[in-house]
Amino acid sequence: MLKTLSIVLFFVLLSGSVKAQYDSQGADLISRFKPGGMWYFTGFRPAELEKVRKYDRLIFDLTHSEWIGDLNPVQNAWTTIGLNTNLLFDIPLSKGNRVSFGTGFTHSFVNMRNDGVFLSADSTGSYTTVLQNPTTGLPTKNYLGGNSFSIPLELRFRTKGWKHFKVHLGGRVGYQLNFYQKTVTGDHSSRSVLKDYSLPDVNKLIYSAHVRIGIRNWSLYGSYNLNNLFKSTSSSQLNLFQFGLSVSVF
Repeated sequence: MLKTLSIVLFFVLLSGSVKAQYDSQGADLISRFKPGGMWYFTGFRPAELEKVRKYDRLIFDLTHSEWIGDLNPVQNAWTTIGLNTNLLFDIPLSKGNRVSFGTGFTHSFVNMRNDGVFLSADSTGSYTTVLQNPTTGLPTKNYLGGNSFSIPLELRFRTKGWKHFKVHLGGRVGYQLNFYQKTVTGDHSSRSVLKDYSLPDVNKLIYSAHVRIGIRNWSLYGSYNLNNLFKSTSSSQLNLFQFGLSVSVF
């Protein structure tokens, strides 16, 4: 009797497994519920079928910075690297989220190595000029750097599908929290670092235009500050231009 029940159970299990075999239908589809963090993360519950997928909510812009204006012979080094951290809402404006609006919060950090010296040009300290680095007989490195916070506004276009082509057109309005000049003199045996926050007329209000063009979560990035670094019309007229690579991880 036990042997007979074992044989019957075996054939029941076999028939069930045959019916459950994968038939390869839908093999070319990409699951919306693929597990994992960041790009595929949907929280502690699966995504709802009717919910529109959103993109580009956490973006890092790795940039190189240059100046446009009356710099004379002063140049930024290739090691001039900056980082923008963007926390954004992706607000769909069309079916399938082919067009959307992005806004949120951005922190920007720049650290620009150059061969110039920025200084107050008169005794009253009302304006700033830039001079080519004077020869002092000691190795010298000059940096301009600072942190700013801004609110971005973006109009986003993307093609249909997961591996989409995208274009972001936008701008930012923000506040320059700090801006400094750092001078490093000497070598490893006798090194002196001086950080100066007293440049007299740094523009605290900043506004810029930017663009991203890319595929899926990678894109080329460019931005241009529409206002000058310094407020006074007597100061060196400089506008910040950045270009680099953006990666969207969520």
